[in-house]
Amino acid sequence: MFGMNSAHEKINYVELPAKDLAAVKAFFRQTFGWSFIDYGDKYSAFSHAEAGLDGGFFQSEATATTRHGGALLVFYSADLEATQAKIKQFGGAIIKPVFAFPGGRRFHFSDPNGNEYAVWSAPAA
Repeated sequence: MFGMNSAHEKINYVELPAKDLAAVKAFFRQTFGWSFIDYGDKYSAFSHAEAGLDGGFFQSEATATTRHGGALLVFYSADLEATQAKIKQFGGAIIKPVFAFPGGRRFHFSDPNGNEYAVWSAPAA
């Protein structure tokens, strides 16, 4: 019964490319505490319980960036600077430094495979 399922026609899953599955898994495990389930040697899934959305990484030489028209996955952080420090500590790169926008502040980063993400937080007090 579709009317009773709040997930009906909602975004449910995201898949991202990864040149090096081991590197991307280590980065997200260390930085954000994610765990993974491998499906063969070319796919690894993560859970909404830790990531906020179910998804996975597939073996590919491609990268997901806004410069190439890719969707931007945006994380929320209650402490923008602490999250930025963890990203750098565990092998991510800051590709757009912290900037203000009408809803708060954010920065963009890439994972070890070059995929682009953003992290936002409420305006500084």
